[in-house]
Amino acid sequence: MADYKKEMGIRLKKRRKEISMTQEQLSDQLNISIKHYSEVERGITGLSIENIIKISNVLGISIDYILKGEREKEVFPQEMITFYENCSLEQKKGFLQIIKGIEKIVKK
Repeated sequence: MADYKKEMGIRLKKRRKEISMTQEQLSDQLNISIKHYSEVERGITGLSIENIIKISNVLGISIDYILKGEREKEVFPQEMITFYENCSLEQKKGFLQIIKGIEKIVKK
């Protein structure tokens, strides 16, 4: 099980650095100590299910990727989620129309 935690920690550290986030910033968002988060990245300890879900949203990666290293299904970056949540209903409808238009282009 230690190898599993270590691999998960490597993936989390890599993604955190890709988005230029510090351990302190991430641990604040998870409401855990920097020491605990540092131990997660080093494979010493794990995260609760609640924090795995939170970190998935914050880092914009899937739970499958966090746990198993599978990148099949990426989730939207937190910035996009926050943007969408702050839109009016009319803006959300427009946003979805744009996505559907892009989807049609990509499928061609």
